[in-house]
Amino acid sequence: MSVFGPPPTPATALGRYRQLAPTAGVHVSPLQLGAMSIGDKWSPFGMGSMDKESSVKLLDAYFDKGGNFIDTANFYQDESSEEFIGEWAEQRGIRDQLFIATKYTVNYKPRDDKIGQKVFYAGNGVKSMHLSFKASLKKLRTDYIDLFYVHIWDWSTSIEEVMQGLHTLVTQGKVFYLGISDTPAWIVSRANQYARDHGLTPFSVYQGSWSILERSFERDIIPMARLEGMALAPWGVLGFGKLRTDAEEEARLKSGENGRTVFSPDWKRNDVERATSGALEKIANEVGAKAISSVAIAYVLHKAPFVFPIIGGRKVEQLEQNIEALNISLTEEQIKSLESVAPFDPGFPHTMTGNGESISQFLTLAGVTDKVANLAPIQPVKQETAGHKE
Repeated sequence: MSVFGPPPTPATALGRYRQLAPTAGVHVSPLQLGAMSIGDKWSPFGMGSMDKESSVKLLDAYFDKGGNFIDTANFYQDESSEEFIGEWAEQRGIRDQLFIATKYTVNYKPRDDKIGQKVFYAGNGVKSMHLSFKASLKKLRTDYIDLFYVHIWDWSTSIEEVMQGLHTLVTQGKVFYLGISDTPAWIVSRANQYARDHGLTPFSVYQGSWSILERSFERDIIPMARLEGMALAPWGVLGFGKLRTDAEEEARLKSGENGRTVFSPDWKRNDVERATSGALEKIANEVGAKAISSVAIAYVLHKAPFVFPIIGGRKVEQLEQNIEALNISLTEEQIKSLESVAPFDPGFPHTMTGNGESISQFLTLAGVTDKVANLAPIQPVKQETAGHKE
């Protein structure tokens, strides 16, 4: 037996860790466990929730399958998301084996009647940052946060105030990496340049909405992340439950089980959502996937490097279906087939200049040119995992 023997065989592909970003050397699971449904306070609002027992069951399943990357926020489930995660990690004694991301900006005390004035509990400013961060540490039962996000740009706080405040948390050893969510690409680039110019910590991760149904990410966010050396953490990859087969829809109609209804009270699909679901089902049959959701996840994983989809759900079987995405290889033809259902228009000036993935047409008119390829996504690896072959 060698002192430098190989690591244990991973239980699933979740245990094949990958570098977070060119600017972040930590290695994490390729799928994040989204914790918006973990907690027991949001059922009345059409967002879904889970009692503590169900939450622990899902968290245990994710960790036991090799997962180490959990995404939450200060206000999810009226703070019970962070509370459940913190209690679970403490009881299991695994805090240092986890990479926990949380966020500030949104008011996390909306229904706390003991707080009369709530204005300091929201926004990008340093007081909101301080209050939220201090509360998150307490709820998560930890003395540090692995990845701390600005949740959404408030259009009031200056870039200077935000970056200086965040850098203070980093220099205090309380935060390791910084992220930003739901913010225009030009603000992120300007903030990172300000940080570099002043010896501060730049953002390493961008989080936002991206799926086969919502491809606006491709317009500015993906090119920005490539140039800034940032990872991408897409949410909404499964289209808020709108990506489902006709058979799944019929079964749910009979059972009365819907997904999140906050964005669509009747949970009905439009024509594009139905057509896209059909295209996903066709490709699922071609690649032998058990669920179209795994193909939808595989799609974004094939589009760019350093992509870490945030996958929610409330059931262990949904988690297992999602993990299947890590073993799916899609051809360029299959990707084009999916995208042909609802073609994406990047708009001006992208329709004229392109997105940098190929040589500019204005250069090719002047001479024959070759281009160095951009970094490619990690491809699925067929390997033995604990108990079976992938």
